[in-house]
Amino acid sequence: MARRVLLARRAECFPDRMIMGKVVIIGQGYVGLPLAIRAVEAGDDVVGLDVDTDRIKSLGAGLSFVEDISDERLARALETGRYRPTDDYADAAGFDTCAITVPTPLTDGVPDISHIEHAALQIAPYLRPGCTVILESTTYPGTTEQVLRPLLEHASGLRTPDDFHLGYSPERIDPGNPTWHLENTPKLVSGIDESSLAATKAFYERFVDRTVPVSAPRTAELTKLFENTFRHINIALVNELAIVANQLGVDVREAIEAAATKPFGFMAFDPGPGVGGHCLPIDPSYLSWQVKREVGQRFRFIELANDVNEGMPRYVVQRIAAGLNTRCKPVNGSRILLLGLAYKSNVGDLRESPARAVAELLVDLGADVRAVEPHALPRDVGSLGGVTLVDLTPVEVMAADAVVLLTDHDDFDYSLVEEHAQYIFDTRNRCRGRVVERL
Repeated sequence: MARRVLLARRAECFPDRMIMGKVVIIGQGYVGLPLAIRAVEAGDDVVGLDVDTDRIKSLGAGLSFVEDISDERLARALETGRYRPTDDYADAAGFDTCAITVPTPLTDGVPDISHIEHAALQIAPYLRPGCTVILESTTYPGTTEQVLRPLLEHASGLRTPDDFHLGYSPERIDPGNPTWHLENTPKLVSGIDESSLAATKAFYERFVDRTVPVSAPRTAELTKLFENTFRHINIALVNELAIVANQLGVDVREAIEAAATKPFGFMAFDPGPGVGGHCLPIDPSYLSWQVKREVGQRFRFIELANDVNEGMPRYVVQRIAAGLNTRCKPVNGSRILLLGLAYKSNVGDLRESPARAVAELLVDLGADVRAVEPHALPRDVGSLGGVTLVDLTPVEVMAADAVVLLTDHDDFDYSLVEEHAQYIFDTRNRCRGRVVERL
């Protein structure tokens, strides 16, 4: 009786949306935490599961590590009593909907879906008739139906679609994006049958502006990989163009800006020191691996893009070395100040960051490497041996033989850098002045 009254009260706050009851989000990272908080705001009881006990303690204390979720927003979710971060799967008992948002890295160049498998085996004992399980993790086509489904069925004793619903809805999170976020980014949804699609669609429609149904999980899985492969390949194209343009004596940025004035048939991409994060260096390789395994063919565009983008950090170091050489300075012994180590601006995520590769290469060449990274945790930066974390001050800038802009955080004082630096190598097109050399 008390539960029915509680659900009725929630329905008054969201009269046009069905209350889903107890929701479990497995993984409380850049994807799972925003989803968990949004579900709380929609009126659900949410269990946020994560195997990282330090992360769970921080979330329980109201400390968010995800830029898109402020400490204040996290605190409000905790104050409702409807958000419970935990590392104990027993807290998932009685759930109505479970979303799996765990990482899917590459291990020795091969897709690693062990986190999905672990989550499936851990949540399976708590499945019950009528519940819904949705995979959000980026993965190769067939994972939902060929890997996740049999694991859940075997470990639970239930069968889908007769006993529970199973769907796939790939995440489209872009951390730090001021315009596009979970609520207003169209959400792809799919299910293994019509009832699973309907359940998956109903879950997300309560807190996103638009859902986009597709015919099957394999289609949604391929769509996600295609989105990131498209970006990966075009970044590789413009990165290689930047290398060639420099050899031709042409300003590649000016050429890109000029091309972008064409109102059709062109989309501008920016060159940089490489690609990083949890998507671009990894997701296209999932597609390439699956195509080779199932079709027996190479996905040559992806292989070429990987070759170009993976080589960009080394090219950046070569350009820095050449710039120092013109100033009669070797890399060995030079003091080099790196601005930004995260994989993109205004976030603290260092996963697969090309800036890290640049730092490691410079250390290996004997440089005295300092880095300014206000968004990352010091412990993450500390994992880079030979790199000293410093603040951005006039003294640090003046003492550097070269200042290298790798990640263009908005809170960097670029005028300070331009005023005091002896030599700037800018991979992000943010600095101006006579001592600036651009990628």
